[in-house]
Amino acid sequence: MEKITKPSSKKKLVDDTFIVSMYMDYVLNSNEEPKNVFIFCKECKITESEFYTFFSSLDALRQEIWLKFFENALATLEQDTSYENYPNKNKLLALYFTLFELFELNRSYILFSLKENKEVLKNLKSFKSFRSCFKSFITNLLESGNSEIRQKVSTITNPVLSEGAWIQFLLVLKYWLDDSSKGFEKTDILIEKSVNTVVDLLDTKPLESLFDLGKFLWKEKME
Repeated sequence: MEKITKPSSKKKLVDDTFIVSMYMDYVLNSNEEPKNVFIFCKECKITESEFYTFFSSLDALRQEIWLKFFENALATLEQDTSYENYPNKNKLLALYFTLFELFELNRSYILFSLKENKEVLKNLKSFKSFRSCFKSFITNLLESGNSEIRQKVSTITNPVLSEGAWIQFLLVLKYWLDDSSKGFEKTDILIEKSVNTVVDLLDTKPLESLFDLGKFLWKEKME
């Protein structure tokens, strides 16, 4: 007599990481983004209820993908017990190189998302959470080495400098997308040069001098 086996009741674990992975696979296999949540869920054999437990929309899901890149990079850095003692330049270098290692592992998705997909506004929207975390990282670097004078102008300089660092990062990312050098070695060179530039910006002495000059000229004018 043939043995009757009980059907497996084991169900795949559906969490945010699983949904992100399924979305990236969907995009690469279909060479297009799903038109709506229903189509995506049907293709991935999950319920809409499971999707909405973690994401309010496909836009939110796309933001989460970029956010996970940043969070995973930061988690990797923080596993290094000596990381906290790095000077600012080395912290920023480590972040860049770790991020771009993750990008390389997911290059096909990123190329589709940023190059092949021509919906520029949607692409920029996907960076929202990533951008916020990146700018917070830069602000923390600024605040970790604040001098007394720098603290006085930080409410003005920190937002400007963090935004400048973000634009610099986008330029490096754009270069990496088009980089055809072996092992993306040209991007590595650009990262080092970019970090040097950003670190120079983080040293706000030139801005402090300009601020002091402005105060002097204003005082002279008022007198």
